[in-house]
Amino acid sequence: MSQDTLKQRAADLLKFADIRINGERQTDLQVHNPALYQQVFAHGSLGLGEAYMDGWWDVADLPGFFTLILRGHLDEKLRNLDTLLTHLKARFFNRQRGLHAFEVGKVHYDLGNDLFQAMLGRRLVYSCGYWADSDNLDDAQAAKLDLICRKLHLQPGQRLLDIGCGWGEALKYAAEHYGVSGVGVTISQEQADYARELCKDLPIEIRLQDYRELHESFDAVMSIGMFEHVGARNYRSWFDVARRCVKADGLVLLHTIGSHARPGQPDPWIEKYIFPNSMIPAASQVTRALQNRFVVEDWHNFGADYDTTLMAWRANFDAAWPELRTRYDERFRRMWHFYLGVSAAVFRSRRDQLWQLTLSPDGVPGGYATVR
Repeated sequence: MSQDTLKQRAADLLKFADIRINGERQTDLQVHNPALYQQVFAHGSLGLGEAYMDGWWDVADLPGFFTLILRGHLDEKLRNLDTLLTHLKARFFNRQRGLHAFEVGKVHYDLGNDLFQAMLGRRLVYSCGYWADSDNLDDAQAAKLDLICRKLHLQPGQRLLDIGCGWGEALKYAAEHYGVSGVGVTISQEQADYARELCKDLPIEIRLQDYRELHESFDAVMSIGMFEHVGARNYRSWFDVARRCVKADGLVLLHTIGSHARPGQPDPWIEKYIFPNSMIPAASQVTRALQNRFVVEDWHNFGADYDTTLMAWRANFDAAWPELRTRYDERFRRMWHFYLGVSAAVFRSRRDQLWQLTLSPDGVPGGYATVR
């Protein structure tokens, strides 16, 4: 097809989302390289993301643009070979076991603590904040950590396991505010080194370890923003690990992004540039994996808070860019903007949710008192 034909095809498609090519609104697409159209029709979201990284197009309001795209379901009209191959790899290969389990740590979480310190605020907490009574990122993250501790009914002297402990902030908070000791496991060397230093004066052990190797007993188990890296073929194994590690009268808190729709397909651009071997769980997959393992005491959805969290991260990133640019180039800056913009749109459009599941092995006697 000629470029004019492809441009008209793109314009016709964008009408479904009320987006114009080279229009004057904040959500209108500004095209700098007409090769964009062929790139997108050939490679879908992967082509769109790479073209943005290369400066072929811009939008003043990137999260708003993608919100319109998702609400108009335009992404479903651009399924192609790249999407199919990514889906097939996720479906037929267990890419979250063995050495593959550590790949996302090396590609994403080991990018550099300077980047995440600049973006995430006072605490290195790389998951959705709880904004119910907060008006800034730091307070929202503290509120989220306290919410988790209260949901787990933590008491002084208890032993807590954090599966996917990140930089150790959640364990540190629990130890300092609730008097517990704990163990945290991560697959990122950068995170493990930072967490050990952060928690060096507290009764906390940080391990560079695959969660499947855990065979110990804990009063409570939590996992914050790690389940997205587990993979559908391993959900039952994850819950098996949590079940064998929590005491009979203990509680498990799972904090994860999730989808209310049917099991989705990994996005090729996210897979290649941001989170390799990752997958958003569907509610149907979670409930099947939970069967005969746990009682669901509480299922809390505050997914709209992730939009606010992501916008705060982007503001922090932009403010720190004059210092970060000495290590990261312009293509990385555009890649990061694309990642944060798409992610905000996913939650703004309510395509994905943020769940906290509170679980007990056999049901809390007399019932669980819901915490908010």
